[in-house]
Amino acid sequence: MSSSMQAAATVMPLKHPMSVAIYPTYAEAQRAVDLLADKDFPVQNLCIVGTDLKQVERVLGKLTLGKVLTQGAISGLGTGLFLGLVMMLFLTSIPQTQALFMGVVIGIGMGLLSSGLGYAMSGGRRDFQSVQAIVATRYEVLGEHSVVHQAREALGQAPLQPTPPTAWPPTPTSQQGPRKQQDQQGGGAQQ
Repeated sequence: MSSSMQAAATVMPLKHPMSVAIYPTYAEAQRAVDLLADKDFPVQNLCIVGTDLKQVERVLGKLTLGKVLTQGAISGLGTGLFLGLVMMLFLTSIPQTQALFMGVVIGIGMGLLSSGLGYAMSGGRRDFQSVQAIVATRYEVLGEHSVVHQAREALGQAPLQPTPPTAWPPTPTSQQGPRKQQDQQGGGAQQ
């Protein structure tokens, strides 16, 4: 049993999962299952599993002290509004607008302080903003062993054909050993 089948078995239990088809995109795998559903196939015996996971980090831009402090102030504004509303409820001896203003100022101050200290403590080791995601490079439709043959036949009759996954990073299409290269250059053994 492949590792993708083992992972699928723990999350969405199939008794004996087998591969039905492999697709390069989730949309294609979803269309295949939809096609099977349209043909009255028992789709409750299937699952789609993303395999060959890769972590992708998209760099958005340079991180500067000014950007860090701005983000801290904006973050602190939300905290400060909440704090100000709580102060308005419980500090009845202070006018409500003054309590709200104090809460906002305290929140912005806390946001500036925490973001500024965090940036200073990083020591310039990560002076950029980014977002990260885990993505699958292919999607495998798995099915219960008792219905896999039926599912493969139904997909084989459909115009939708699975395409081989795209290799990432790209690899050379042909690799020749040293003996074959020698033979092509005329350096091989003569018979």
